[in-house]
Amino acid sequence: MDFIYNLFVVTHMLGLAALVGGYLVAATRSAEGLVPNTVMVWGARLQLLTGLILTGLASGALDDMDVNNTKIAVKLVVALAVTALTEIAAARARKGKPVAAGMVHGAGALAIVNVLVASLWK
Repeated sequence: MDFIYNLFVVTHMLGLAALVGGYLVAATRSAEGLVPNTVMVWGARLQLLTGLILTGLASGALDDMDVNNTKIAVKLVVALAVTALTEIAAARARKGKPVAAGMVHGAGALAIVNVLVASLWK
């Protein structure tokens, strides 16, 4: 079971890399209009999904892990906000509607906040 858990940790980190990397690419191309790219959207989706799976595995299948439910709740709310912002911004861009730059910057900033919560909250 540890191997499966670690495999999802790696997938979670790849989702983070896609999300933050996609945000950085979108931010550097902001002269063309700031819109989330496909990598950013899929990174947010992957982060949310693998985060839920990791929490389920840690609280149910692995006996040696203690789960801080408050921390998980904060991370879940932030991840839902990131995913919602990227999905809404991407949908507006697909329809040809203007995308508020704050939505994309907010998603990128909240993704980094989630990393800080994960790393610094003990």
